[in-house]
Amino acid sequence: MIEIKNISFAYSKGDGRGTRNEILKGIHFDVKPGECVGILGNNGAGKSTLITCLCKIRKPNSGHVYIDNQDIYKLRRRDTARLISYVAQKSEISQMTVFDSVLLGRKPYIKFSATQKDIEICEQVIEEVGISAFKLRYISELSGGELQKVMLARAIVQRPKLLLLDEPTSNLDPKNQYEMLALVRKLAIESNTSVLVVLHDISLALRFCDKFLFLKYGNIYKYGDKSIVTEKTIADVYGIDSTIAEVDGQKIVVFK
Repeated sequence: MIEIKNISFAYSKGDGRGTRNEILKGIHFDVKPGECVGILGNNGAGKSTLITCLCKIRKPNSGHVYIDNQDIYKLRRRDTARLISYVAQKSEISQMTVFDSVLLGRKPYIKFSATQKDIEICEQVIEEVGISAFKLRYISELSGGELQKVMLARAIVQRPKLLLLDEPTSNLDPKNQYEMLALVRKLAIESNTSVLVVLHDISLALRFCDKFLFLKYGNIYKYGDKSIVTEKTIADVYGIDSTIAEVDGQKIVVFK
């Protein structure tokens, strides 16, 4: 069980008076193993800040994150990395090969050098993600969609309890968007991994997510299953009218 309890985060405004710009305000929710939660809201709502607080890139001003009753803010970095993996919006470009880049995801488990088990896990995940054909190519030679799959593979080989994805479908074509989220959904189910994914496309979220966290001005507007994704919710959070239709058994959002 993932428990996020009263996470608050604020930036100092730097005006010399100690005033702060509140980004997150008492965020509180739980995620069960195997659940995929879509984090939704306008730009500036606090979605990416929340993700980075949950993986300790940023330190919240208050609150706790528990994974199986362990407070991650009290764990060593290596121990945290065995529980949480994170894929950022933008990935680094390097002269490292795809295989070596994926192998970096095993770093929390490697003491002196990679073991045969580490290599086998990488080979397995590379196959699952569908990047075997270019595993010996350099990262700098990849397309945007290929690079995103490599970064996802590197996160998966950590074997995390919690996978955090910040806009993983940005800059991807529709086919790669679908493949990326289908793979994430499959991972959540088969490995009982909890997934939090920041998305802008509500229709994609409806297709692949179990629950939905709507943020508005740093607060949770609503959190729940598909029943909370209504035309009123979308109007209140995004300030735009929409119609929710059903096509071939799947709900989609059409903006007016």
